[in-house]
Amino acid sequence: MSTKGRPECEHRSAQREGTPVTAKGRPECEHRSAQREGTPVKRARPRHLAAALAAVSLLLPLVATAGAQAEEKLAPSVVAGLSRSIADRPVPDDYATRDDLRPWIAEMSRRLAQRVPDERERRDLLATVHYEARRAGLDPQLVLAIMQVESAFRKFAISTADARGYMQVMPFWPRLIGTPDQNLFHLRTNLRYGCTILRHYLDIESGDLYRALGRYNGSLGRPEYPNAVLSAMDRWQFTAPAVAPAAVAAR
Repeated sequence: MSTKGRPECEHRSAQREGTPVTAKGRPECEHRSAQREGTPVKRARPRHLAAALAAVSLLLPLVATAGAQAEEKLAPSVVAGLSRSIADRPVPDDYATRDDLRPWIAEMSRRLAQRVPDERERRDLLATVHYEARRAGLDPQLVLAIMQVESAFRKFAISTADARGYMQVMPFWPRLIGTPDQNLFHLRTNLRYGCTILRHYLDIESGDLYRALGRYNGSLGRPEYPNAVLSAMDRWQFTAPAVAPAAVAAR
């Protein structure tokens, strides 16, 4: 109440009680009062913005390190062995039509059709994957999983670290164990190098696939890449159809 017995207005009551009042006579809100007095104010972020920033922070490390495979100094004996491994032995002409490989080619071709629409290109790709994987002592399903994660089956993919092709091979490898004029966008060359390099890392890690994958991606010690490849392998698992006893006897 005012001294004259009339109800006291809000802003006068606020002034009498020491509450800051704006120039228009309204009680000053808390953050404006704090700014006027020089106190830092934290503004609340919208929930959706905070969630988006959190998601981006999780993705940034993956983008920064993907394909960051480090060039290493190799012993002469290792260079010689790797050089022999990438020596040019093309896929045999009849490889894709072999009886034991036809079911695998047919099933993998069906799964890969959306990513590689051209059937001839797809069959050539799959025959090369199978041949190069077996040649290096690898599971063809593992090689398909690496190609899915590394390049999404894009022949001319280039990473921010300059890794190239289906298996994202770093360009220093031809200089180390091959010849500088080798084209890493060439199907057989890319897969020959990719499979040979992964085999090399598996040997270094005594068969530990998880750590070998980390080395291959240049992210040794981090779980994101190995987990992504191992998860992608589920998409490419294959069980060969059982052969009827009559068919076996006929062979």
